[in-house]
Amino acid sequence: MWRIPLKGVRFRDFAKPWLGPICLLAALLLLGAFGYRLTEGWDWGDCLWMVVITITTIGFGEVEPLSAAGRVVTVLIIGGGLVVVQLTLQRLLRLGESGYFKRMSELRFRRILRSMQNHVVLCGYGRIGKEIARQLQLEGVQTLVVELDPSRKDAAEEEGLNVLCADATLDETLLVAGIKQCKSLVVTLPNDAANLYVVLSAKGLSPHCRLIARAESEEAAHKLKLAGASVVVSPYVAAGRTMAATALRPLAVDFLDLLAGSQCEIEEFFLTSDLDKFKLLDSRSLSGLELGRQSGAMILAIRDGTNLITNPGRDVEIGAGQVLIALGNKNELLQLRKLLGKILINVETINC
Repeated sequence: MWRIPLKGVRFRDFAKPWLGPICLLAALLLLGAFGYRLTEGWDWGDCLWMVVITITTIGFGEVEPLSAAGRVVTVLIIGGGLVVVQLTLQRLLRLGESGYFKRMSELRFRRILRSMQNHVVLCGYGRIGKEIARQLQLEGVQTLVVELDPSRKDAAEEEGLNVLCADATLDETLLVAGIKQCKSLVVTLPNDAANLYVVLSAKGLSPHCRLIARAESEEAAHKLKLAGASVVVSPYVAAGRTMAATALRPLAVDFLDLLAGSQCEIEEFFLTSDLDKFKLLDSRSLSGLELGRQSGAMILAIRDGTNLITNPGRDVEIGAGQVLIALGNKNELLQLRKLLGKILINVETINC
C-alpha cells in the first residue's frame, strides 16, 4: 500500500543491509583468486574465473588440471560460498520481516512523485473519480490518485494509475502529491466537509492552482467557491441539466458528446493586461493577426470582463485582459499559443 513516503530517508540507508553480503562475496573472490595464484601460478583473470565458476556451481571445468593444494583451495571456496549464500538468505528473510522491501517501494514511489510535473491530482476514487480518471487516461494526461480506502486504491492501480494511499485533507499529503507543480486538483471525496477541507488546504498551499470540487448541495457549492474552488460541480445538478438538454436540444448534446470523444479541445487563452506588449503587434484585429488561418484553430468567443462576444467577426480586435476561447486539436492549439506569444499569460483547457 502506497503511503506518504518516509522523510529523511536516503537511498544509501537502504543499501547498508547489503554491505555485509557484498563485502563477504568480494573477500571470497579475492582470497580465492589469491589462493589459486599462490598454488597454481595462473594469471589473475584465470584465477578469478575459476573462483566464479566454483561459487556459482556452473561447472565449466577447471582452467587447468589442479594440484593437490589447488583442490584444497577449491574446497575452501565451495565452503565459503555456502556460508555467503546462507547469510544472504537469512538477511533477505530478516529484511522481509522488517518491512524493508515495502520501504524500498515507497522510496521508488517518492521518486516517481518528484518527477511528476503539470499533472492532475485526483482526490477520491469513487464512482465519479473513476470516470474522471478514465477520461484523463484517454486524453493521455498524467494523473495521481489520492485515496485512503485500500480497496479503491487497489482498483485504481489495476487501471494503471499512480496511487498515493493517504488522507487528502492533510497538508502533508497534498505537498507530497505535488500540489505546487500540478496542473489542477480535482476533489471528489464522499462528503462536502472533506471536499471543503481539501480546497481550503490546497488554496493555502498553492494559491494559483486550479481547483475543481464536487458538491452535493447548493449551500456546499457556495462555500466551496468562497473557499477558493475554481469550478464547483454538483453531479445531480449536472445530470439533471444534461437530461433536460437531451430532451430539449438532443442534437446539441450529441455534438458535445462527439466533441468529448474526439481529438478536438476547447481552451481559454488569457491575454496579458500589459498594454505595452500589445503595441508590439502589427494588428489587433482577428483578420490582421490571421490567427485562424495560421493555426487552424477556431476562435469561438472572446470574453472581455463580464461581456462575451460569440462567433467574433474578422474585424473584432483583441484587447488587454481578454480571454480567447478557441476550438482545435492539440497541434492547432499549440500553434495558436505560439502566435499569441508574449501577450499570452496562461492557457486552461475546458472539459466538454
